[in-house]
Amino acid sequence: MRLLILGGTEFVGRAVTEAALERGWQVTVFHRGHHEPPSGVTALHGDRRAPGGLAALAEGEWDLVVDTWSGAPSAVRDAARLLADRADHFCYVSSGSVYRYPSPVGHDEDTPVVDGSPDDGDEVDYARAKRGGELAAVAAFGAERTLLARAGLILGPYENIGRLPWWLNRVARGGPVLAPGPHNLALQYIDVRDLADWLLGAAERRLSGPYNLVSPSGHATIGELLESCVKATGSTAELRWTSPEEILAAGIEPWSQLPVWVPPGELHDALHRGGVTKAHAAGLRCRPVAETAADTWTWLRGLGGRAPQRPDRPVVGLDPRTEAELLARLSS
Repeated sequence: MRLLILGGTEFVGRAVTEAALERGWQVTVFHRGHHEPPSGVTALHGDRRAPGGLAALAEGEWDLVVDTWSGAPSAVRDAARLLADRADHFCYVSSGSVYRYPSPVGHDEDTPVVDGSPDDGDEVDYARAKRGGELAAVAAFGAERTLLARAGLILGPYENIGRLPWWLNRVARGGPVLAPGPHNLALQYIDVRDLADWLLGAAERRLSGPYNLVSPSGHATIGELLESCVKATGSTAELRWTSPEEILAAGIEPWSQLPVWVPPGELHDALHRGGVTKAHAAGLRCRPVAETAADTWTWLRGLGGRAPQRPDRPVVGLDPRTEAELLARLSS
């Protein structure tokens, strides 16, 4: 298989690139040149946001194109149009955020989605950008040649958003750790390597249409995730389980200040209780959370503990002083 990956040097794109190389595929990586791609690929350089930025893609033929773009949908539109006659299949890595909020428990691929346009510019929000990207891909390649991977929360090595790296580093520091409860709160996420493996296998079988690409709800709990972080780091940290009511009363923001976690309610239903029957019937398999935590810690240690950070995403995590003050009040 001849793969063109638009991106391919960070997080999801890098995982897809490495998975394709492991399969013995011929891989071409189109990127801006800011990060070194894995060895063994053909590298093409260009900035798809700049005039003439796709010039390096003017020639070449591929069996599959994978695009992870999350900015202006017009960038997906322009690349897909350019490649439609020279590539067989197009996979756009979209997001579960395209579903209209609040989405019901068990929302599947037929759940209503937000409005979007392939011509939208940079000012659109993330959900509309991803929906616009979907529409751009389908417009250029047609529904039968387009796979839409609506990924949920993505964790694992190479993460440049900071969620699991923050928890690992926080637990590694030791001491009392604010652990947001309840302990058995169901999580729904996907290891980036499981996403990559499924995506390439699905493309080989020429699957098309949208798939919710995420683990079953409760594949892990918040308790199992944080305990896996303790085990992976070898820390003596003490997890101080705290109720959602106490956390919210302290003004602490779910998801951003306490990454991954949101309390039970509408947002939790949207993020952690989606329907996954279609993708799992099509072969999606999800590794244990302990493996994801351990492998991410190994990768993170190789970087000296400092994970890369996407410049277009806010830094996540709770300020140590805020955490200490809340724990002190709860203990008094």
